[in-house]
Amino acid sequence: MAALPFSNEIRTLRFLNGEMTQGELGERVGVTRQTIAAIEQGRYSPSLEVAFRIAQVFGKPLEDVFTWETG
Repeated sequence: MAALPFSNEIRTLRFLNGEMTQGELGERVGVTRQTIAAIEQGRYSPSLEVAFRIAQVFGKPLEDVFTWETG
């Protein structure tokens, strides 16, 4: 399976926000821990709504959390 064409800073942001767990982030966003893990590892592309919710939890603009890999 090819890697998705974007990367993210979720793991770093979780660490910088009190070492938030994937489960805690999932609860705040409204998805499962497994979904957060898959997004974080680049195995799953979140919906636009979920992507914005993740960015909102960290108080960051979307482009500070997700980066589109052009190339």
